[in-house]
Amino acid sequence: MSVNSNTVNTVLGPVPAEQLGVVSVHEALLSVLPGAEHAFDVTLDRAEIFETLAAKLRDFRAHGGGTIVDSTGMFHGRDVRLYETLSRTTGVHIVASTGQGPEELLGGYFLTPQTNPPTPWPAEKFADLFTQEITEGMVVPRVERRGPAGLVATAATRAGTTATDESLLRGAARTALATGVAVSVRYGADAVHDLDIVLDEKLPADRVVVGGLDRKDAVAAGAPAKVAGRGAYVALDHVGTEDAEHLTDAERAALVAVLVQAGLGDRILLSASATGVAKGHAANDLPYSHVLTAFVPLLKARGLGDDDVRRILVANPRDLLAVR
Repeated sequence: MSVNSNTVNTVLGPVPAEQLGVVSVHEALLSVLPGAEHAFDVTLDRAEIFETLAAKLRDFRAHGGGTIVDSTGMFHGRDVRLYETLSRTTGVHIVASTGQGPEELLGGYFLTPQTNPPTPWPAEKFADLFTQEITEGMVVPRVERRGPAGLVATAATRAGTTATDESLLRGAARTALATGVAVSVRYGADAVHDLDIVLDEKLPADRVVVGGLDRKDAVAAGAPAKVAGRGAYVALDHVGTEDAEHLTDAERAALVAVLVQAGLGDRILLSASATGVAKGHAANDLPYSHVLTAFVPLLKARGLGDDDVRRILVANPRDLLAVR
């Protein structure tokens, strides 16, 4: 699948990066806890799922949204054919992702020692798996491959990065080097530590976004400025979530203002981590438009201008997602 530096891989194929518009970089469309599709009390009504997601995407577009990144990776409900139809129907670009993690959510095949002595899956095997989803198309299990993944999304264990998590991070970085697609890292216990694993593979920092940096522990450790200072993108991707673990939206807006004033506005990305349809777990039922409708006014109240907002919502994600 041919790509060039001015395009982004969407489920409908490469799209000129300039056409993305406002991008939400970390959302979920159909999110299925691995195994829930086999549960007796879980129903997967495709028509109902389509209508629910289409309504949410139309709302996003009506409020000025252009592109949704489904950053759930492999085996968590990703449905490429559904996403193709949704994109055609709503006019919203959809970027789907490859990648896996954290270790506890991997299928048994990826955790079963295949070596003697037993060792975690090596980074190169994960890299081959993810790379094929970009160069040959994303897998529709047991059926076919379809459009190219536009992002490698991986996550580390919250208690601390495991050996398998490190293989995942290194494999994701190698895939990015081989294909030109960017890496999204949901950090575990230490954002800078996990970023450094990826950068150790010689991947340029501006091909990496570290998510979850609006967690209170990340802010307390100074991680947003440290990650941006290394040249990677900082994703404040729980906009609208206000709980014991995360900043409030008012605190997020203040953090964005501090980063912009420090000259790091070109490293910031925003998203809500909203779930369109969830099966087997609780949904984060915010609208995809939440950043546009509720958070942008907070940024304006903090003194950010239209150019600052456009850079964060349009230019930064465009530059991250462009294949190069």
